[in-house]
Amino acid sequence: MKRTSRTSRMSVTSRPTLLGAVVLLALTSASVAAADDGRGPLGVTAETAATRSSARVGALFGADRAGRLAGGHFCTASVVHSPRGDLIATAAHCVAGVDGDLVFVPGYRDGRAPYGVWKVTRRFLPDGWAKGQDEDSDVAFASVAGRHGERLEDVVGANRFATGVATGATAVTVTGYPDSREVPISCTNRPVPHSRTQQRIDCPDFTGGTSGSPWVNGDGQVVGVLGGHEQGGSTADTSYSVVLGAQAAELYRDATADR
Repeated sequence: MKRTSRTSRMSVTSRPTLLGAVVLLALTSASVAAADDGRGPLGVTAETAATRSSARVGALFGADRAGRLAGGHFCTASVVHSPRGDLIATAAHCVAGVDGDLVFVPGYRDGRAPYGVWKVTRRFLPDGWAKGQDEDSDVAFASVAGRHGERLEDVVGANRFATGVATGATAVTVTGYPDSREVPISCTNRPVPHSRTQQRIDCPDFTGGTSGSPWVNGDGQVVGVLGGHEQGGSTADTSYSVVLGAQAAELYRDATADR
């Protein structure tokens, strides 16, 4: 399991189980290979370069760690486009079982928050996870409060949440924050089906803390979220994501409408 669960007191909105056609996400960051298979080796993990694009990925912390970030992150999330400019995507198991409030730190590294600390105000979970921790529902969204009159998306930009892309149609870049490191790592490879409802990718060193990592394709679309089977995988070298389709699209619509 990529991450252990805890209990949360935050507001939750639930929606149905995430089933259907796949969405593969890719983050256009300076990783070791391009998501279009055009350059560099696949399946190699390296430290993520600090760029405006990679800043769309960040770490999740308990709100009590907002003033002392180093060593306190436990999951990964990423900014996805929304009309309000305040939405992040992560794994459901990252936000469904946490005591107290959460904060999101985009572009986090080495104890610093170069783009600020953003308070999570609401979570959006599918019914399948809220009612039974269904591994096919291990995707969630959360909204964050604005800071100093600015919206999160205005500060770091956003990738687009996309559905209906076939598993393995293109390589994707996975970027996340292992618990044991204070900088993100990235790996590009081509996902393969694990089952009708799950997809997997072979990338080394994605240990605890990387749950919620976006899978971003060469078009800058979030098409997967590290989680799902075994809450993301029982080993560091193979990771999973729910296959995203109509139900995920419905959850996204509800999150963007703040319902």
